Amino acid sequence: MTRRSECAGMLPRPFHQANTVYVDGLPLPCIPMKHWKRSANIPNLTNTNGPRTWNLGEGMNVKQIAEFVKIEHTLFSLPFVLIGYFLAIEQIGADVGIDLLWILIAAVGARGLAMTLNRIIDRDIDAANPRTEGRHLASGTMKMQTAWILSAVFLLMLLVSAGLLNEVALMMAWLPVVAFVAYPYMKRFTWACHFWLGLCLGLAPAGAWVAVTADVHGWAVITDSSLWAPTILPISLGVALWIAAFDINYARMDVESDREQGIHSFPSKFGEVATTRTTIQLSLLWFACFAFSDPMEGIWFLAASLIMAIANVYVVLRMKSFVDFQTTLFRVSMLTGWVLLGSLLLGFAVDVPVSS
Repeated sequence: MTRRSECAGMLPRPFHQANTVYVDGLPLPCIPMKHWKRSANIPNLTNTNGPRTWNLGEGMNVKQIAEFVKIEHTLFSLPFVLIGYFLAIEQIGADVGIDLLWILIAAVGARGLAMTLNRIIDRDIDAANPRTEGRHLASGTMKMQTAWILSAVFLLMLLVSAGLLNEVALMMAWLPVVAFVAYPYMKRFTWACHFWLGLCLGLAPAGAWVAVTADVHGWAVITDSSLWAPTILPISLGVALWIAAFDINYARMDVESDREQGIHSFPSKFGEVATTRTTIQLSLLWFACFAFSDPMEGIWFLAASLIMAIANVYVVLRMKSFVDFQTTLFRVSMLTGWVLLGSLLLGFAVDVPVSS
């Protein structure tokens, strides 16, 4: 049996006086830490009375953060951030520079902040929904402290990157922050929450465009409508309508849960038929917005917009023929932005006007 002197000086005295666990004849605190992981006899003593939680150390790795913020959803907004950027440098005659890096970092920070705030504010709603009860905060597998730290990191990414661009970008960066905070509460009051989410993502191309053109025009990029109305406004409005249509369709999965919890959504309010009809109309509207934007001077962007609008409408009309409608909808919607970005760059490269 281990003598008390063997442990002397290793740990404070109160640690030895109660609840000592013996492994291989030694009190657990007396086993050198380098041997802990190699011993199969050491029991798991962490959080045995409830769900396992992440501490700040083990919860901050890249994989877990990516899962928490749904990093793959960044693929929705990122192509439109790039569309706004390339439209801006084309408009002012600039070249691709270091500002693209700051814009991308700001975009990732904004997207991460939006998702983190949504998870924090909606954690009780998520816990009551069978589809979302396994999310990190809802299930208790991530600490609130960790989530708040992540939100602070993402906010810093957004603001520091915007500050490295110019004063206008830094001041305007607070607009999406306000929009992100407001969005989770919208669903508690109105079915129009889908359009607010569209607004949040519609700010993506506008933000990139403002960040670049403000270097030349300063605050005129905000005050002079002749600069932004023909170019970036139709694009941002189109993105807002496109995301609203997607989110309305996506909300079909939670109709029963939304009605039980009193959460407002378009499908739970108006039903299946109205949801299908409205999302098709929104798809036609976002195509019309793109049709009136400056990039439509090139036939490639026009053709790509038409093809992707048709594809989105087709998926909605044929939803019952897909084994997993939501996955198909997600993939087509995600592809939309990248096809439009590719067509824009192709149009800049070959410069084929519609009139030809």
